[in-house]
Amino acid sequence: MTKNRFWQLDAHPQGQDFASALSLREEAIQPLAEGEVRIAAKWLSMDAGTRMWMSPRTDGYQPPLPLGAKMSGLVLGTVSESRDAAFPVGTWVRGFGQWADSSVVTPALTGLEAVDPGVADPREHFGALGMNAWTALIGVRDVARIQPGEWIAVSAAAGATGSMACQVARNLGARVVGIAGGPAKCRYLIDELGVDIAIDYKSDDVAARLATEVPGGLNAYFDNVGGPILDAVLPNMALFGRVAVCGLVAAYDNDAPLPGPERYDQVLMKRLRIEGFFLPDYFGRTDEYLPPLRAWLDEGRLTMRFDETHGLENVLTAYARMLNGGSTGKVIVKVA
Repeated sequence: MTKNRFWQLDAHPQGQDFASALSLREEAIQPLAEGEVRIAAKWLSMDAGTRMWMSPRTDGYQPPLPLGAKMSGLVLGTVSESRDAAFPVGTWVRGFGQWADSSVVTPALTGLEAVDPGVADPREHFGALGMNAWTALIGVRDVARIQPGEWIAVSAAAGATGSMACQVARNLGARVVGIAGGPAKCRYLIDELGVDIAIDYKSDDVAARLATEVPGGLNAYFDNVGGPILDAVLPNMALFGRVAVCGLVAAYDNDAPLPGPERYDQVLMKRLRIEGFFLPDYFGRTDEYLPPLRAWLDEGRLTMRFDETHGLENVLTAYARMLNGGSTGKVIVKVA
């Protein structure tokens, strides 16, 4: 291969108008520098958090991408060329690269790690063994500190991270409320993920449903979205409840900081603990987080539904579907 296609960030998107902000470009393949690795992408991960990287905001958890840069995201593929002895050619790897046919990365700076090529479905490295599953396990077990028999609610519960959080909580013995948009997603939560209660935020009064069906209050909340859902949950927390915040989908397409929750008073009234967490802070702990996820996958107790789009040229279609609620499970793009 002598040419490489890639998506370039040309402007800061307005809302979800990605077509006006990103363009598909082509470049000649360049030689690697010492310590670099070239990844031939098999699949790209579409993740909501990358929307903030397109924003001009400088108060996020990492600096925004400069205009003119290649769009970044998680890549799953094989090493096609290497100047790092730890990653020989042919190694299956996952890490932060670019929305491109091939990504050039410095492993230590991009969280690159070798993954097991023997998994029956390699996509599970974006699924039950992937970063969304890691986020779910960290958030439910270590941040929310869920205990058997406790009630936990999960927002965006039919999405990639939310569906994992529902199953992790269930596997740890918790009782689970899944909050999602639409009857089909709520059926998925009940029938396939085994949640105890599914709430359709598009047609239900979330606060009223929680008050009626979890009268003792939620012991924990896994927050993917912030915004009005958080306002509905806070008054329905139990005393000394715990809120694990991993995402703010409701705010990612805003270029200015948002005000805090309307029901902030409940943090004091219910003596709540709210903690944000960021997955890259946990890189390097594969030996701790991968074994329970692999065991649940092998036992059939952790599953991911994949929403797969074919072709690098169709990335923006897949990305928009992930952000606008049109998908269930993990949105990925098959490149090769």
